[in-house]
Amino acid sequence: MFNVSRRSFLSVGAFGMLSMPQILQAQKENNTQHKAVINIFLAGGPPHQDMWDIKHDAPVEIRGEFKPISTNVAGIQIGECFPKIASMFDKFTAIRSVVGCAGSHDGYQCMSGWDRDDKVGSQQYPAIGPVASKVLGPLDIAVPTSIGLAEPTKHVQWSEVGSAGYLGGSYKPFQPNSDMMEDLILKIKRERFNDRKNLLSTLTDLNPTLGRNTNTFAEEAFGVLTSSKLVDALDLSKEDQKTRERYGDGKPFKYQYDGAPTVNEHLLVARRLVEAGARSVTLSYGRWDSHGGNFDLVRDHGAKLDQCVSALVEDLDSRGILDDVTVIVWGEFGRTPKINKGSGRDHWPQVSCALLAGGGFHHGQTIGATNKLGEYATDRPVHMQEICATLYRGLGIDTMSQTIVDNTGRPNYLLEHREPIKELI
Repeated sequence: MFNVSRRSFLSVGAFGMLSMPQILQAQKENNTQHKAVINIFLAGGPPHQDMWDIKHDAPVEIRGEFKPISTNVAGIQIGECFPKIASMFDKFTAIRSVVGCAGSHDGYQCMSGWDRDDKVGSQQYPAIGPVASKVLGPLDIAVPTSIGLAEPTKHVQWSEVGSAGYLGGSYKPFQPNSDMMEDLILKIKRERFNDRKNLLSTLTDLNPTLGRNTNTFAEEAFGVLTSSKLVDALDLSKEDQKTRERYGDGKPFKYQYDGAPTVNEHLLVARRLVEAGARSVTLSYGRWDSHGGNFDLVRDHGAKLDQCVSALVEDLDSRGILDDVTVIVWGEFGRTPKINKGSGRDHWPQVSCALLAGGGFHHGQTIGATNKLGEYATDRPVHMQEICATLYRGLGIDTMSQTIVDNTGRPNYLLEHREPIKELI
């Protein structure tokens, strides 16, 4: 899946501007409990009324081909394409009234909460992953704080992994499928590397004022250069075969066109990366822009998504870390209530949907509602930024108080709508 050299890195954007010994020392001093977010972006705009907000009693030109099925939570039904999720819905929350969608085919808003046109001066707001890199720093120097797994797409905005915005390029997410892999390569020969390591040791011995701690962290920095922790996390051949089969591979990749493939294995890699020390993992799953053939697309994508999301949540739960990892599944907007002549649904930014699990939140519920046609929110509209505030809370970042200073020296709140979803807390 990922062509990764079995070498590690001296510095990489996800760690900011500190030297490696400095990062290691800060890491030792940072006792922040490891919390993480896995952000699964359904590129193209998933049809809310065919997934978590089934409108079975609506007229035929609205309700479509899918029937509701009961979940393991009394009184809650979801679409028939998601039986595995339905069987464990006590671990999920469906938000049926997502508002504030910008209306563009772009993953930026799901990664940051902001419209791409929102700016701090001339620069964009940073996404959740880069903010985690800035505020929390690395848990383990051998693993980037923020990682983006999205495959390259012809419509490039669908492979958004989270802009660093005004934080600068040093905080952009690490991407295994990109030129950033060059940062994993040791640029000097092993002999010269060992010579430099020995020279540092000699200088420290000759000058004790350099300090034992400095030498210790420098030694660890050299050790990182041959660390395989990140490489191992990306290598699914090290995973139990039965576990891989539970996730599936998502093949064949249908309805892809200019969008992302349905790579089920990315969710398994995300779990492995979180276990290795990543705080934020983002990925783009499928192409949900169903202007035509909506129901065949949802049958294909929905069945695959049902398999890998349920496997991910089961895995996190069985490993005792579900309360520490927030999983979010959502897209950039919803789709039209009325079915078009091509059996498709068109763009509908008026309302959308989202599915959450984990993070230590209260689950086994739905939040919000739309009218009988699925046109707009009638109960408890939930702004996209409220969802992002909830994701930040899952990371241990308080959006009500946390600010970051931009390059002009001005402090900025992370979001405009800063209060997390109260029903989940």
